[in-house]
Amino acid sequence: MLPTMHVSLDTKKLVSFALVAFMFGGLLGTALWNYGGVYVQPLSQGLGFGNMRQFMDVDELKSFLKTRQQNGYWRGHGLFSSDAVVMTASQAATAATNAANAATEAKNAANPLSFLGLLGAGSGRDYSGTNVQVAGVDEADVVKTDGDYVYIVKDDTVIIVKAYPADEARVVHRINIGQQVSQIYVSGDKLVVFSYLPQETFYEDIVKGIQPEKDKTRVTVYDMRDRENPVEERNIVVDGYYYNSRLIGEYLYFIITNNAWLDDDIVVLPVIRDGKEWCSIQAEDIWYPNNTRGWMNYYTITSVNIQDPDAQMSAETFLLDGGTVLYVSLDNMYIVGQSWYSVESEITRIGISDGAITFRGNGTVPGYVLNQFSMDEYEGYFRVATTSRNWRSGSQGNNVYVLDENMETVGRLENLAPGEEIYSARFMGDRCYLVTFKKVDPLFTIDLSDPEDPRVLGKLKIPGYSDYLHPYDENTLIGVGKETEEAKEGDFAWYQGVKISLFDVSDVENPRELAKIEIGDRGTDSPALYDHHAFLFSRARNLLVIPILEAQIDEDDFSGPVPGNFYGEYVYQGAYVFSISRDGIELRGTITHIDDDSLLRSGFQFESEYSVERSLYIEENLYTISKGMLKVNDLETLDEVASVELGEG
Repeated sequence: MLPTMHVSLDTKKLVSFALVAFMFGGLLGTALWNYGGVYVQPLSQGLGFGNMRQFMDVDELKSFLKTRQQNGYWRGHGLFSSDAVVMTASQAATAATNAANAATEAKNAANPLSFLGLLGAGSGRDYSGTNVQVAGVDEADVVKTDGDYVYIVKDDTVIIVKAYPADEARVVHRINIGQQVSQIYVSGDKLVVFSYLPQETFYEDIVKGIQPEKDKTRVTVYDMRDRENPVEERNIVVDGYYYNSRLIGEYLYFIITNNAWLDDDIVVLPVIRDGKEWCSIQAEDIWYPNNTRGWMNYYTITSVNIQDPDAQMSAETFLLDGGTVLYVSLDNMYIVGQSWYSVESEITRIGISDGAITFRGNGTVPGYVLNQFSMDEYEGYFRVATTSRNWRSGSQGNNVYVLDENMETVGRLENLAPGEEIYSARFMGDRCYLVTFKKVDPLFTIDLSDPEDPRVLGKLKIPGYSDYLHPYDENTLIGVGKETEEAKEGDFAWYQGVKISLFDVSDVENPRELAKIEIGDRGTDSPALYDHHAFLFSRARNLLVIPILEAQIDEDDFSGPVPGNFYGEYVYQGAYVFSISRDGIELRGTITHIDDDSLLRSGFQFESEYSVERSLYIEENLYTISKGMLKVNDLETLDEVASVELGEG
């Protein structure tokens, strides 16, 4: 093992450890690097492979940045100066939540429903876990459960609630993190907390390597064998903003971003601190594609075994176009960057396995990617749906591309629904389902059984659209979106109430809408429209639950038809509980945490800490969670069983 080297970071004199690593570690491709006691496992250094290489030294990196800074496009954005645009804490949290947004699990082709990822495990009880895209790939969220306890993010605190049995429900502990918490994981007896540290945050025992003038992300791991007295086990601080993460088995993979910029002609590079040990990311360790040309950021991907407090971390840093979307399978991570001026998506494929992080390839496809459900990995191929836009002509269309393991495009289907854009996508085995929208909702069924020849099998045009598609079974889809009304003012439609649809795709050439239900009028909204973690579904229980803020219009206020662009007044917020099967969709009832009607008011603004954000079930009880309360209701009758206030104290 390499000797511990404590090196203070001076941005005017960056230190290279290449020679030291070679002397003590042997071959560079397998050596463990040690910067100040934090260990990272680098890839082979030098010219790289594929379309990715590493910088030879900090001077080459500086030249690379200066070249792009001198480009007129970059001068307009101020990316490489001390005035570089950075996200606020709330923007960072929002980006993390949205980045995040049940494609097909490649290894489960024989059972396309195995990726639903909703059933928890560990307590021996039947309970719902986080709604994730890929089975075995957990996603961070603001609420987690292990079947015994519920863990809730509230501002700068993580609240641990004894949830089962319901008659014992109570707050057992509050972990005051001290700074805004974005998301959490729970795995066995471990709790992982992501929090934001603003520039002014300063530790009494801080080392010079951590720069107090930079925003930082903290990753804290707690031992929770005693839920009433969690113990901090590991504290990792990284310069930059939390971008996204996944938990696969024992290994946590998290991505921190930093703007790529120069400060008074000095290259500013991120620093990682693990406990009191720290390291600087060196220019020689940064990977970049030769065709990088967009909004450039450093993406530091770090892995750590959260079950072993002494496990070494691994980290790799990539200089990429500004990433907008992340897709992660059991074996690979795909970061999509957008080159807006050319309307292309740069896709970087990074292998992940037992904590190892390895560049695999990168490729480019036309158009931009909506969210993580617009991507999928299946039987060695990567499939992606995009919307292309010509900024000069204003024309746009939609595409599906298939890339091989080398990230070369082998199949394409282009210019679907000209003039429209993708609102939702879902890949299921050798099928893709797309919803595009402008005035009506075309649901496309696309055959991908031949990766080199994707083709449209059928489409359904109905009013409205779906923001999120979720498999009910292999032949049925649930769509959650908005109803619409065609506008008389032009070639578009006005959004109306929240719409839930059930689509039959058993006859792929003739998909049809089996059932639908609309909640509220124009102005009605739901977190499930943009965050799939707010969507609770159990086919075995014929159960669907989503939080909704309902707005209604009093038609008596109008002498004639209600204008399509008129907003309703807020009348209710809570969890809407549906029975759902191929026979139809029925609203069974609602659960609210708001007793005071004065909290509801008309207009675009609505805020209440008692707004229901998430729901889950444990055995025969439904749990609804807001920042102010956890409420327990009987799943069969929806009668209230218990409630727990989450306020201070």
